[in-house]
Amino acid sequence: MGICHLAAEYNKDVHKYFDNPMVRQVPEGVRVPAELKIANVSIRPATVLAPMAGVTDTVFRRFIREMGGCGLLMTEFTSADGVVRWRNATAKRYLHFAPDEHPISSQLFGSHADAMADAAKRIQDHGFDMVDLNLGCPAKKVVKCNGGSGLLRDLPAIREIFESVRKAVTIPFTVKIRAGWSERELVYHELARMAEDCGLDAIAIHARTREQGYTGQAQWQWIGEVKSLVKIPVIGNGDIITPEDARAMVAETGCDGVMVGRAAASNPWIFRQIAQFTADGRYEVASREDRYRMIHRYFTMLVEEEFPGALGKMKQFASWFTHGVQGGAKLRKAIYDAREPRHVVESVDVFFAGPVPEEPAPAGTALLDQSS
Repeated sequence: MGICHLAAEYNKDVHKYFDNPMVRQVPEGVRVPAELKIANVSIRPATVLAPMAGVTDTVFRRFIREMGGCGLLMTEFTSADGVVRWRNATAKRYLHFAPDEHPISSQLFGSHADAMADAAKRIQDHGFDMVDLNLGCPAKKVVKCNGGSGLLRDLPAIREIFESVRKAVTIPFTVKIRAGWSERELVYHELARMAEDCGLDAIAIHARTREQGYTGQAQWQWIGEVKSLVKIPVIGNGDIITPEDARAMVAETGCDGVMVGRAAASNPWIFRQIAQFTADGRYEVASREDRYRMIHRYFTMLVEEEFPGALGKMKQFASWFTHGVQGGAKLRKAIYDAREPRHVVESVDVFFAGPVPEEPAPAGTALLDQSS
């Protein structure tokens, strides 16, 4: 199964605005925890970059780390079978990480217990701090192979994987789940108890079903229910768009940490903002100059490291990074028309050096600007 095809399907689903994002009430005195302990790994602060296919490669992870405030980085989800083969150059690239990425967790998907255990052992030997099992990806290509959320209909197979991987590694072993296949087939209670019974060290729940994909509202009460069922740490995921959302999720669910996915691609400052908001109830909103430095830095990292597919990556991120930028359509066109990565960086420099376009920014397009 080609990981690039999985990334394309994933990005087709997530490259959309959040459905009617809710304005959350933020109770006084509630903060995102300063630390999350998963077995012997300390995550400070208790914020996690969600694993996202086609997004959380080593360059983006280090970019997020530079922006500040993110406690734990996670790789793109990677096929256990690909890791076991190891000659697979794609798998090797997806498992590459730099020393400054610690703490970092590698996320695997697959459906065969033996392969999952073998891959997890290799992950451990490769130097990762943790290994995570993906039981949440809704992509059809993954589900078709009984991976990701496809396994949610086969709890015995999940238990076998849990037990096999737990025996194979000594590093922390965690799982990321969805609540179930559909609202008629919810299994998050059973999964949470099973994870704890099998010795897993933490559970992250994306509070949607496989059927929902990335649409509709995340049902945060499901996160709270999982928290009430188990003693291992619970990480909440789903619809964290602003720092207020992160604090509200902790208040509503009692979760031990928060995981941010799509919002990090549009607003790479979100982890730093959460940390600022947690510290003193206020946070900085990015200026036009901040946007320029952010875009320039990420694109320059891709060029300097000669990242495979850098031009395509730049065009992919241009659509996220320029939302809310006045005149952003002009910059996106210049980036889409570019033939070489260095031309993209030049286009960014020229655009931001020029006068600010007079037309107003499109209303409701900037996740960042929804902050107050």
